[in-house]
Amino acid sequence: MGTETLKEITFVIGGCRSGKSTYAMQTAEKVTAEQKIFIATCVPQDDEMKRRVARHQKERSQNWVTVEAPQDLPEAILQNSRRGDVILVDCLTLWVSNLLIETGDEKKTEDTISQLIEVLEKAICPIVLVSNEVGTGIVPENQLARQFRDITGWVNQAVAKCANKVVWMVAGIPVTVKG
Repeated sequence: MGTETLKEITFVIGGCRSGKSTYAMQTAEKVTAEQKIFIATCVPQDDEMKRRVARHQKERSQNWVTVEAPQDLPEAILQNSRRGDVILVDCLTLWVSNLLIETGDEKKTEDTISQLIEVLEKAICPIVLVSNEVGTGIVPENQLARQFRDITGWVNQAVAKCANKVVWMVAGIPVTVKG
């Protein structure tokens, strides 16, 4: 396996526990880079989630700088694509959840999604983004869950469209669907 140095957007999508984060980290680690930026969108609300975050932090080498961006993801990518050699965003699903909790405003959320796509197109370093596939399950029974599913689906479609490579993770197996 050689190293990758091109400006490339890689989108890693799949179900829960499909191996998305591990594959995304392996992909980002292949980039020859002095400055690696991990943009975290998670806001741990309970002890179990705090343990998950701590486990993920231990999995990263010391080359990684962590930037927490639970809502200001476009700005975090824009600022860090100038100083980083590779960016890993984990994950878009939590970011959408944070936006909905913060605003509850679908129009503002759509505007922020548009900003994300603009920033991805302008970024100057490789970016790896992780998201959950939310469209293969049942229709949720409540309005907020349906809104979350819909917005996440729109984000996933928009990111996949601008990505050079899209990888769908199934039971730890990467399946390239674009690129």
